[in-house]
Amino acid sequence: MVAAASSETGLVLVTGASSGIGEALAREFARHGHSLVLVGRSGDRLTSLTDLIAAETGRRPVVITADLAQRFAGRNLAAALAAPGLKPKFIVNSAGGGLFGYVERLSIDEQIALIDLNCTALTEITLMLLPDAIAQRGGVLNVGSVAGFFPGPGMAIYFATKAYVQSFSQGLRAEYNDGRLRVTALCPGPVPTRFQARAGMIAPKMPRLLYVDIERVARAGYSGLLRNRAVVVPGLLNSLMAQAGGALYHRVCTPFVRRFHFGKPRQAEPFKPLAATDRILTDSISVAPVRPTGRDAAKP
Repeated sequence: MVAAASSETGLVLVTGASSGIGEALAREFARHGHSLVLVGRSGDRLTSLTDLIAAETGRRPVVITADLAQRFAGRNLAAALAAPGLKPKFIVNSAGGGLFGYVERLSIDEQIALIDLNCTALTEITLMLLPDAIAQRGGVLNVGSVAGFFPGPGMAIYFATKAYVQSFSQGLRAEYNDGRLRVTALCPGPVPTRFQARAGMIAPKMPRLLYVDIERVARAGYSGLLRNRAVVVPGLLNSLMAQAGGALYHRVCTPFVRRFHFGKPRQAEPFKPLAATDRILTDSISVAPVRPTGRDAAKP
């Protein structure tokens, strides 16, 4: 079933559209009459999604496959959009990944790459496409996480990157509080997707009260952006966790996260993650790099 077209449409760029929340957001925007540019790492999955959206709405999205963890990915993406004259009104940054395990046992390169994907690429894409979004009085929807509200032992880098996403979103929002741009941080709790399994997370099940259906998350994100809400945290319990004071984060939430990830700590028994956990998860793509210019040309 296709929803009635929104009173405000426009071209929407969705990164991380290959699966998960990015895919759900793409379908939600499409149902409300928006044209789409879908960015993702898996060309086959993007093709399947475009076929589905075309069948549901009669509009076929533009597809760009790229690896957003690569250097200059944001600039490459902006160039790919500029060539055919595509100017997104709304920027939806959903591409991201996670790493599970003690930081000392994870690859340093993969942890830095995770920061590049979750923080650098998101920022670069936003900055490159911001002028067109502002000119059209559009908006930016950054997919963060309730994980951004407190530290996360076992996924320390991931939780820290989501804290950056939330802070960057609020700072950007404050800079454009004159009505020219909407900025919303969508911060869901655990969502039933392939993320946890692909991260190799070996841990007890998360309380069912924390889980929120992925379609509900997408609806909340879309509605929140159009209504210009600063932060959207779907689910009552997740919302209460996010709104709690700083003392609660460290006294209650952080120990809870550590126990969820690692179980009850045992002295003199180091954590031994499975080899499958030592990898980065991405929802992005591979494009030919553009030649750097100016100050970037001198960088190694």
